Amino acid sequence: MSPRIKLSLLAAAPLWLVASSGVAHAQAFYLQEQSARAAGRAFSGEVADTGPQSLWWNPAAIAEMDSAEASIAISAILPRGKVVDDGTVIVRPGQPPAPIGGQSVSKNPINNGFLPSGAVAMPLNERVSIGLAVTSPYSFTTNYDSDSWARYSADKTRLRTIDIQPSIGVAVTDWLRVGAALNVEYTDAELGNALPNLSAALPDGKQVLSGDGWDFGWTAGVQMHNDWATVGISYKSAIEHTLKGSLEVSGLVGPLAGQNRTLDGVKAKFKTPAQIIVGGRFRTTDALTLNVQGIRYTWADFDAIRLGSPINSAIPENYRNTWSLAGGFDYAATPDLTLRAGVQRTLTPTRDGERDARVPDSNRWNFGAGGSYNISPSFTIDAGANYVAFKDETIDRITAAYAGTPVQTPVVTDGRLEDAYALIFTLGGRVRF
Repeated sequence: MSPRIKLSLLAAAPLWLVASSGVAHAQAFYLQEQSARAAGRAFSGEVADTGPQSLWWNPAAIAEMDSAEASIAISAILPRGKVVDDGTVIVRPGQPPAPIGGQSVSKNPINNGFLPSGAVAMPLNERVSIGLAVTSPYSFTTNYDSDSWARYSADKTRLRTIDIQPSIGVAVTDWLRVGAALNVEYTDAELGNALPNLSAALPDGKQVLSGDGWDFGWTAGVQMHNDWATVGISYKSAIEHTLKGSLEVSGLVGPLAGQNRTLDGVKAKFKTPAQIIVGGRFRTTDALTLNVQGIRYTWADFDAIRLGSPINSAIPENYRNTWSLAGGFDYAATPDLTLRAGVQRTLTPTRDGERDARVPDSNRWNFGAGGSYNISPSFTIDAGANYVAFKDETIDRITAAYAGTPVQTPVVTDGRLEDAYALIFTLGGRVRF
């Protein structure tokens, strides 16, 4: 198999390592559901809150703890939406452009899923605490039907990540907390998509790509506080991932039959974005606290997937930097019951003209409500519910199978993401000991 043919096969599924194959719930393929408390107020103020459930956003959150505490949460994520063909055509060699064929509407291609998270922290003395958070910031399963109009760019995708974050928080003064953490992240992915044979009368071929790897990043943050306000600032580094896996190609016939094989040792490098997080919590009365948070994502780091030996090339992605803003409140209705609500606005890092059915992302609004109830002095239940509304958006990335060869087969994509939304229900608990 020549390097050019290898690359053209991979180009039919350019996001095999980190693809989300549809809408996520923070932006692109990032999931933010790492705390039930946070979900209830639409992820506003997390960088300025305290306790292990805020560790993902700011390791300074555990400084000055007076007792050990653990938290756990699980989110049920129920996405809905349609990926619709508006006239996509395929151009086989020596043939005029023809409709892509297959189902013109793919409903609910992203599977329902459950996302767990947990954290624990304990004080070493009155100023220093250590903690550990375990989260899954990039995880989902997508399943397009084999005869979907999107089959040449997206078929079946499975992505799992585990982020392990050991942390330390220190109260430097009575008003300043600082924290630092190491992010150890494991990624495992498998992706399949169809490959066109040279005649529309022939069944499609198929490729399956898989890979995994361990990589590292870091987080650092501060919190400045007084009797009525806390302001938090943190930085989560970009992580350069290196995954090693295999490419399996099957079902190609005629002149393409020689490409059916398994290629082991495929390596790819890509970056997930850094996050610059700024937020505050402001107690306006004994019962009411207002929250605000903004995040800048350096999605431009995800400019390409760089393929190493034996392919030695790169696939452009060209994401743009973007941001999210959130505001919300906590209201202590009784000494044991706290109610929350919030709203979050997030812009997509995907660009018009480069958005495909694998990541048909769009701008969205996230509306959250929830609360906490103290079952006892040492145990609290947290719950949150979110409705995420996505803007209808174009799917318009042009691709080509077997690019740069005599059998180059362009796919001129013309589609839309329509009527997309997600319901998310998060339940968690906190125990102090």
